[in-house]
Amino acid sequence: MNTKLTQIALALAVLSTGTSLATAQSTKADPSPAKPVVIDAAAVDNSYLLYEGDVVKVDKKKRTITFKNIEGESKFVAGPEITNFDQIKKGDHLSITYQLAVAIELIKTKSDGIRSKVETNTVTKSKANEKPSETIANKTTIIADIVEVNRDKKLVSVKGPSGKITTVTVKNPALLADVNVGEQVKVIYYDAMAASITPPKK
Repeated sequence: MNTKLTQIALALAVLSTGTSLATAQSTKADPSPAKPVVIDAAAVDNSYLLYEGDVVKVDKKKRTITFKNIEGESKFVAGPEITNFDQIKKGDHLSITYQLAVAIELIKTKSDGIRSKVETNTVTKSKANEKPSETIANKTTIIADIVEVNRDKKLVSVKGPSGKITTVTVKNPALLADVNVGEQVKVIYYDAMAASITPPKK
């Protein structure tokens, strides 16, 4: 299977998801300190277009969809789990995107020193009478210790529950005046994959 077909298969697998993914949690709950203050670290916020193409043919008997873009044509057989298959028409547009974001907040209250990790997964899908669309989002919240502050280089290093140390660059160096070793931060990672089939543009 080539890369294009793999991406399309992955997208339609997303579109076919019928139930929410299981939620995984660590043994330690995420503490809820009062009034967390944003550090304004160099947060990652990127979105990638994995695949984009148009539907050029739909074979309802064989449940086969042919997509085409500047790289050529690719075919995919839609399984019975894709309940909105009949909504897909020639000329429709398929788009698959991936998004990653990271945010960091400084917890100003005195913590109990416990580092933790909590993961949640959510699935959002289209209604029965709409064209197929689905978004699978994953959110990971980590409570980490500040282990080093380098004000000259505008760097903060934090250690999470696994013991791994991550260093981030702070955009606003003035905020480092209130950041000290021994305090804790909340690190939030968010990633999502979205696949949607939309009507052709008029």
